[in-house]
Amino acid sequence: MNKAALAAALGSPSAFGQSQFAFMRGNAFEARVKADGGTELMRLLYERMGATTGCEAPVPGETHVPDLAAAGPEGRAARTALALRAATAAGAWALLDHPMLALEVAGSPAYLEPDAVVVHPDGHWTVVEIKSFPMLDGSADAAKVGAAARQAAVYVLALERVAAKVTGAEVRHSVLLVCPKDFSNLPAASVVDVRKQRSVTRRQLDRLTRIEDLTAALPPGTTFDVDSPAEDLAAAVESVDAAYAPECLAACELAFHCRAKARAAGAVEALGRSVRGELGGLTTIGEVLAAAEGESGDPADPTVAALRRAATLRSEALAVSEVRC
Repeated sequence: MNKAALAAALGSPSAFGQSQFAFMRGNAFEARVKADGGTELMRLLYERMGATTGCEAPVPGETHVPDLAAAGPEGRAARTALALRAATAAGAWALLDHPMLALEVAGSPAYLEPDAVVVHPDGHWTVVEIKSFPMLDGSADAAKVGAAARQAAVYVLALERVAAKVTGAEVRHSVLLVCPKDFSNLPAASVVDVRKQRSVTRRQLDRLTRIEDLTAALPPGTTFDVDSPAEDLAAAVESVDAAYAPECLAACELAFHCRAKARAAGAVEALGRSVRGELGGLTTIGEVLAAAEGESGDPADPTVAALRRAATLRSEALAVSEVRC
């Protein structure tokens, strides 16, 4: 489903996302990297990883860039698979611009679109990720590189499904990360090993509950159609358990809806996972305050004892502050 549209229909539209300026800058940088048939991109790739395979350097303007246009994601994924097979059989450099890959997630196909995939003459396939964050003095922000590595690892897994059906094909577990150099718009590249991220992602995919099992647990007639009446839509969303935390605001379109519900219920999850873990069996802010003020709770409970000690220290601190004033 479209979670952004669902959040808007619930009256809590998501307010996060990439700014229009950043989006345009990213598109302009990617277009520059891929200009002239990907000449600059192929140069960077060969400098960083192509020479290690013994392949000859790609000749500018002679890299094959197949047409991947097709109807719908299924058609584009099939067209991509055919292009990869043909490029591998040809034994020459090929650049697939925004190919479409399919990966089974919980029994349902998910369609992925990496920035580019390069086919080497020796049959190796390399994922290319183009990001707009800068690479300063040869290195980029570790958190952003980590996020890019996790994203690329999913592409590697999807490519491996295709490579298993192509003779002589092998997917590299090192991807090429291309970013602006320093504060310019010139591209710089770095090789990122995603073997660890790939292994973690594969284990997570293997452990996922199948979609059929998830939907079977929902009440009969549940639908998330955004054209449904507001009260029916809200009830449908409430039928799915949510574990809200402030971190959700950066990753989920429904986070604002869940936050409003958590605040209305006085749930301690709204204060963060670490706070929730420290409070044990106290699940609402009302229960926490009552325990701290001595109105409820078992004094022998370490959590209750800590809350009461904190309340006492706070009262003492406020009293000293008032005396000084």
